[in-house]
Amino acid sequence: EVQLVESGGGLVQAGGSLRLSCVGSGFTFADYSIGWFRQVPGKPREGVGCVSKWDGRIYYADSVRGRFTISRDNAKKTVWLEMNSLKPEDTAIYYCAADRLRVGLSIDYAYWGQGSQVTVSS
Repeated sequence: EVQLVESGGGLVQAGGSLRLSCVGSGFTFADYSIGWFRQVPGKPREGVGCVSKWDGRIYYADSVRGRFTISRDNAKKTVWLEMNSLKPEDTAIYYCAADRLRVGLSIDYAYWGQGSQVTVSS
């Protein structure tokens, strides 16, 4: 069974930092591109960033570029989302997702985690 489990969310003050982890199991992790997304209830899901399985290239949304960093360790079956200089508008549920065939910020990945709440207070 394919599983993605996010952790590391929580409450932080504006300007602070958090690091989310996404651990995969039940599949060959290196064969999948991984994306990070976020969603506020009642609003569309937003692609935050993603890392390609083919060349390791990382893509970021304009809203987070320069503040968020994605890293990956296939041996640990883990992708991290390091979030710095957090703003109240970064408050959302953050999801990681995996897809074997595609990578991008606006595609519907095949597998999704359960999400991790990030709340940034002003």
